[in-house]
Parts: sequence; structure tokens; C-alpha cells
Amino acid sequence: MAKSEAYMKAGGIGAVIAAICCFTPVLVILLGVVGLSIVTGYLDYLLIPALLICLGLLAYGMVLRKKEQAACCDQKKLSSGGPS
Repeated sequence: MAKSEAYMKAGGIGAVIAAICCFTPVLVILLGVVGLSIVTGYLDYLLIPALLICLGLLAYGMVLRKKEQAACCDQKKLSSGGPS
């Protein structure tokens, strides 16, 4: 289950960070303080795809978890001699 957990953690953390930067002016303020406010016009080209990629990782981790749980249940049925 470690693989699915890693995907879910990475996707969740990345999605939260990208969402915070998209929907709040945190990144704009930080770039303004640093002196890179010219870059703010291009943030949409970076943040929206990053958010979508992170949400995709999260969904992929959830699918992996379901498959791992289904395989685990199938293994238990086979080892216990239960009905097929």
C-alpha cells in the first residue's frame, strides 16, 4: 500500500499548494515583495496545469488503493478456500 499512499500524499499536498496559489493572492504578494511581479501574468499557464496534474496523481493513488484492496481480498478468499 505504500505506492498508493505516496501518490495520494504527493497529489494531495500539491493540489492544496496549487489551489492556495490559484485562489488567493499569496503568490502574487510574494512575487511582488521579491520584485518579480512581472511574472504574475504567466501564473495561470503554470498553476492551473499544476493543479490538474496533482489532482490526477491523487485520483491515480485512489485507484491504486482500490486495486490493492481488491487484490488483498481476493488473496484472502483463495487462501481460506472460500467460494469463488
